[in-house]
Amino acid sequence: MKKVLTLSFLPSSTSLGLCVLRVWLGLTMLIIHGWPKLTGFSAMASGFFDPLHIGSRLSLGLSTFAEVVCSALVVIGFATRLAALGLVINLGVAFVLVHKLALSGAMSGEFAFLYLAGFIAIFLGGPGCCAVDSKSGG
Repeated sequence: MKKVLTLSFLPSSTSLGLCVLRVWLGLTMLIIHGWPKLTGFSAMASGFFDPLHIGSRLSLGLSTFAEVVCSALVVIGFATRLAALGLVINLGVAFVLVHKLALSGAMSGEFAFLYLAGFIAIFLGGPGCCAVDSKSGG
């Protein structure tokens, strides 16, 4: 059978793919979602959604921790699986309890669902190359 398009000039590396996914998702989560929560914490604290009924301020704090600290750890590849697990929990709560599993409509959780899939892949696959964890065997 004749191969039509092989793209053989590209490296075939699961490790590189995980690295790209880790850096891309981690930076996107940190910059678009985490940083605004961190810098606007005081203004957002009283009205933040409280899906676990632990208080808006604590809910915002946990979400901010996941989206800033865990995202930064994922980007550099340190304690990658643990940090990804923090994001998986955060995004799972967002998708299930805040967005009510909706993938379309006014309260769509499509982005939470997509981020969730990516961070589950990182949690399962590990950091890939170019990570602090890969230097220490983690």
